[in-house]
Amino acid sequence: MAPLSVFRVALLVSFSVFLTVVLGFGLPALLNAVMRMLGLPETSVTECIVVLYLGFVLYVATPRIPRGLVEVKGKAVFITGCDSGFGNALAKHLHRLGFTVFAGCLLKDKSGEGAKELEEFHSDRMRVVQLDVCSEEQVNQAVEYIKDNLEDSERGLWAVVNNAGVSTFGEVEFTSMDTYKQVSEVNLWGTIRVTKAVLPLIRRARGRVVNLASMYGRMGNVMRSPYCVSKYGVEAFSDCLRYEMKTWGVKVSIIEPGNFIVATGILTRDIVATTANKLWNEASPNVKEDYGKAHFEHHMALMRSYCNSGQKEVAPVLDDITDAIMSKHPYTRYNPMEPHWWIREQVMTHLPGAISDLLYF
Repeated sequence: MAPLSVFRVALLVSFSVFLTVVLGFGLPALLNAVMRMLGLPETSVTECIVVLYLGFVLYVATPRIPRGLVEVKGKAVFITGCDSGFGNALAKHLHRLGFTVFAGCLLKDKSGEGAKELEEFHSDRMRVVQLDVCSEEQVNQAVEYIKDNLEDSERGLWAVVNNAGVSTFGEVEFTSMDTYKQVSEVNLWGTIRVTKAVLPLIRRARGRVVNLASMYGRMGNVMRSPYCVSKYGVEAFSDCLRYEMKTWGVKVSIIEPGNFIVATGILTRDIVATTANKLWNEASPNVKEDYGKAHFEHHMALMRSYCNSGQKEVAPVLDDITDAIMSKHPYTRYNPMEPHWWIREQVMTHLPGAISDLLYF
């Protein structure tokens, strides 16, 4: 979020140069060792560069390798958080593909715009259900509705997409315990609550569980601890569930979107302003004095600028969720994000913390 200082830019450039030198000397040595093991002639630096570039193209630039598709006819999908954003767009997308969609909307009973928009399909394959993922009662009612309206309840429910989520921000000392609890109640406990409720139906179908995490489920950032905590939890829950479901033939996938703030509107300048006032007004006198108003306003300005960043279309996320639902061999994790965020995630998850801390903080 924060603009890089001259020192950080210099550090990133130095690290890039260092990596280039290491690859320049290390890659030829590694390839030559492999060639000797295979009884083949040793390679040149040029050949090493070609191999490295070819690997990059294959990994990043080529289309996803087809891995077979499941039959759509007769399959149903349950999606949470369909009032707006990814959930609303995904419900329409999967309906177009031929799935029966059970779209869970928080504001259905309050005539929310997203729910009304989906109800206007007037289709037997688009069922809108009232759903607050924080309510055990509403989750159970939604699952009963799904059971009663499945084309063939014995075949079960093909997939659940745990998309419902909220986002917020604030430094740790400005963030209340209630905020931590509220964010996790939706993002983490809501995901677990819904999954547990539908799992018997998913197991019956040998189907799919698709959980929306985030790039912030793999790496932290300043002012995002409530959100990061909840999404780290989603990652851990999904991994554990994947191990358990393997014997049942159920595939569990995690979607880790990057910055889609503009596309989804999950954070706006108005939300930032309202949240900023709440954070400052509820902070203790000691915290206000120690941090100072100038420090606080600087970080709020960064959040306001962050609201105008990110990808403008949700298509990359929809494509990955669709692949997780339809592919015969879905991936464990999908990373729909801009290249610089992908690189940052790799650096922060694979290199020593001392290096990533120097590069980014």
